[in-house]
Amino acid sequence: MVQLVGSLRKELADSLSTCKVLVVGAGGIGCELLKNLVLTGFKNIEVIDLDTIDVSNLNRQFLFQKKHVGKSKAQVAKESALQFCPTANITAYHDSIMNPDYNVEFFRKFVLVMNALDNRAARNHVNRMCLAADIPLIESGTAGYLGQVTVIKKGMTECYECQPKPTQKTFPGCTIRNTPSEPIHCIVWAKYLFNQLFGEEDADQEVSPDTADPEAAWKPEETAARATASEKDGDIKRVSTKDWARSTGYDPVKLFNKLFKDDIMYLLTMDKLWKKRKAPTPLDWHQLENSACPQEDSPVSGLKDQQVLGVWGHCQLFQQSVETLSSQLQEKGEGAELVWDKDDPPAMDFVTAASNLRMHIFSMNMKSRFDVKSMAGNIIPAIATTNAVIAGLIVLEGLKILSGELESCRTIFLNKCPNLRKKLLVPCILDPPSANCYVCTSKPEVTVKLNVHKTMVLSLQDRILKERFGMVAPDVQIEDGKGTILISSEEGETEANNSKFLSDFGIRNGSRLQVDDFLQDYTLLVNVLHTEELERDVEFEVVGEAPDKAPPPQTNQEEVNSITNGNKDSAQPSTSSKGQSKVNFTVTYCPGKKFLEIIQPYNSGTEGEFVTIFQLKKCKNELGDSRFHTHTHTHTHTHTHVDWGDSVQAFIFPSHQFCL
Repeated sequence: MVQLVGSLRKELADSLSTCKVLVVGAGGIGCELLKNLVLTGFKNIEVIDLDTIDVSNLNRQFLFQKKHVGKSKAQVAKESALQFCPTANITAYHDSIMNPDYNVEFFRKFVLVMNALDNRAARNHVNRMCLAADIPLIESGTAGYLGQVTVIKKGMTECYECQPKPTQKTFPGCTIRNTPSEPIHCIVWAKYLFNQLFGEEDADQEVSPDTADPEAAWKPEETAARATASEKDGDIKRVSTKDWARSTGYDPVKLFNKLFKDDIMYLLTMDKLWKKRKAPTPLDWHQLENSACPQEDSPVSGLKDQQVLGVWGHCQLFQQSVETLSSQLQEKGEGAELVWDKDDPPAMDFVTAASNLRMHIFSMNMKSRFDVKSMAGNIIPAIATTNAVIAGLIVLEGLKILSGELESCRTIFLNKCPNLRKKLLVPCILDPPSANCYVCTSKPEVTVKLNVHKTMVLSLQDRILKERFGMVAPDVQIEDGKGTILISSEEGETEANNSKFLSDFGIRNGSRLQVDDFLQDYTLLVNVLHTEELERDVEFEVVGEAPDKAPPPQTNQEEVNSITNGNKDSAQPSTSSKGQSKVNFTVTYCPGKKFLEIIQPYNSGTEGEFVTIFQLKKCKNELGDSRFHTHTHTHTHTHTHVDWGDSVQAFIFPSHQFCL
């Protein structure tokens, strides 16, 4: 196989043959990247990936074949890449990059690290390790036709966490259980139902009507009467859904009538919920069976997964899937559980049927199996050519770094459609570190608003420090003059503290916590701001950011700064409103350019409608010209306002040119 060494300067070619680089991830981008590296002349490569090969990977991860299914991605990628260049020295690790074995000293042996990851936690971790080791990092990601590559260098550029990322999308329990208003609510409910019936039960994923919903606001004397709203088979009693299903032998008809008739009738007794909403319509199996037309759900043209069945068709699918899943559960034996998997046909059939029946009950348009799978699995279709383009750009940026030309590196966006200058690739000069970043500033510090009487130590450790701030093994010391250790990364030392509240340790408004993650060589000072006025379903807030709560439902939308290599790893914009009005908005442009820079195409979620984002803070011309001016443009058009918090605000318009 021909390599590119002959086309490179001798000094650079020699550097490629001796330098050691790390590739994190051997999936869609990682496979293309590994192949590119050996063909470019890189000789010393280490690659790490925790995953094994699944049959669904084979259509875009071309270093893998059917015979490799079930094997380590990193190991097989190494073996396949060596066929391109047998003299390369490639080391493969079938492991998590967050394993403590891969400490700062491990990272320091590389001259360059290249990320090909698909989740934010690992990205945050590698970002911090490269900052601690002072090693350049090339970050990348793809989402369908969109892609992005950027370079991160300590003290010179923004790190991965300089710009806040949207929190992962969640939904209030009362919305899921009582008042769904979007298809995604019904799909989440159906996934919860799968676990309640066949999987591991979770009290936070209950599917029965939520009597604690504050909107219902029953009077105490009414409760007893309302609780007798249903009768006969499927009588609504406040018992475990799984226990009830077992008592019926997982009878699909009884289960159907409980979920889609009796539970809905129970919801209808909560009068106040329906004063400003359209009330749901219960379904009855026997009525549907008697009124079903033979032609109603007959096959139509087109792909099976793209078809939308009628109500009776989904009833039959529900029956078939319940029978199949209950048989699988019985075969596994007493105490067994099933795990929901989007690639498991019976599980996917169950969620498709249950979610569509609930959509119909709440007067929503039903969805195809393909659409349900996309939303249930948080999937953005992966496209092989997008991965290939991004992998090529990673290597080009890597060559600049190895040539000592870091100042010429760029953040590069790959768009679905050419911009107004007919370019698919939009380079932007790298931004300097953010003074407000809680990771790469010299003294990282944040203020967290929470209720010290309700927040447990375990919640501080898992939800705030690990999940929100991306730590792996935090140690927490209270700055109380005594150096009280609240959390220790040493196993067993402070586990007794987990079930206690922060106030039990004297933590109050104004308390300060020093948090160290020695693996990441990272220290964070946390200022505690006590409050008893957090909104419902909000455990804490990071001051200066949007509340850590469920955003309004949005589907099929992705912000370019959060592209995640095929996984929808981020929440959607926190607010959205539509209207027709005169809009004043400020944009940045370079003198001499006629049109606004188009950062990326943006799918609004409406079929056939694509819109363009105008990012207010990140519009730079491809020549790196720093002479930017501000221009206020007034335009009258139907628009959507999107707010990602303090960092980015944009107005979204149907795609067309704006002349300045």
